[in-house]
Amino acid sequence: MYNFKVAHASASRWQDAVRACLIQLGERNSFANLGFLYVTDLFSDSLPDILNFFKKYTGIPHWVGGVGVGVCGPATESFDVPALAVMLGHFPEDSFRVFKNVNKDLKQFTQSHQEWYTQQQSMFGIVHGDPRNGKVPELLVKLSDTLGSGFFVGGLTSSRHQHLQIADDLTEGGLSGVLFANHIQVATRLAQGCSILGPRHQVTECNNNVIIRLDNRPALEVFKEDIGKDLAKDLNKVSGLIFVGLPIVGSDMGDYVVRNLIGIDVDNKLLAIGDMVQPGTSVIFTIREATAAQTDMLKMLNHLKSRLKTMPKGGIYHSCVGRGEHLFGKGSQELKMIRNHLGDFPLIGFFASGEIFYQRLYGYAGVLTLFL
Repeated sequence: MYNFKVAHASASRWQDAVRACLIQLGERNSFANLGFLYVTDLFSDSLPDILNFFKKYTGIPHWVGGVGVGVCGPATESFDVPALAVMLGHFPEDSFRVFKNVNKDLKQFTQSHQEWYTQQQSMFGIVHGDPRNGKVPELLVKLSDTLGSGFFVGGLTSSRHQHLQIADDLTEGGLSGVLFANHIQVATRLAQGCSILGPRHQVTECNNNVIIRLDNRPALEVFKEDIGKDLAKDLNKVSGLIFVGLPIVGSDMGDYVVRNLIGIDVDNKLLAIGDMVQPGTSVIFTIREATAAQTDMLKMLNHLKSRLKTMPKGGIYHSCVGRGEHLFGKGSQELKMIRNHLGDFPLIGFFASGEIFYQRLYGYAGVLTLFL
């Protein structure tokens, strides 16, 4: 039904990276009608020129993608270097719709796309978001509800410069992406990057994102018990290692979203986390470790493999900036795991500052989406 071509290159000049990609893509032809493009943030200033060049060269008007600290191609990842990854795909006529500028509400989105997504019964989309917009988690839920429990995959841009997204043209500030008609077959799965420490607890007193008491006890006391004596003796060591997990209500897979631990008040025994909580919220403490990440990655890949009858036609991988070589080692090991288990198929993606799966925003996760 649809075919893909992929290219990935790194060079100090964007013109040289684009030229290398064109060689990989082969002769120019008109088979494709949708392009995916990700660039590292060291190319963010040049993204207008890069996008315009690909548009003119390929004749493809419809593009989605964005900027990340790292990008990836088949079995290859590029971090902290100027690089780009591009994938061209062909889909049946009128089977997808690019959208942008969902940054405050869905009024413009529904006015522009309601007729199409209703007729096509669209329930799936690849979505990119701006990490500077605090309404993104709320907008994801509203967008999903608008489609009737729509299922999204994607990620938030990660950049030290411009947080640009691609939705036909350049955009930023909210959500953008592409919706697919319901007859476009995909398989997708999420892998976590942490393992759980201790039992589930309940917030019994809090103030916005500050947890005061857990299970009717001072929050810090419970926290120290779960992380163990060694870490409890030196709380400076928990930064970047220990996180808070918020279990997802109704999940039959024990699923949870990871949030950063952003502050510890030793005197008052308080914990501040990167999300709002309320009395009754369930929390767990998690530790970021390579073994847990690799185990869950294998679980994800085996699940997807069990659903495949043939090799995927193409794929998109959205991984956290805290994964990659930080959890899987150097040499693009995370991407090589995908190739070794599922085959050498066209695949690109980027390393995000938050990962989107269903209607939720995750952290330290990897989201793999396959076109079947």
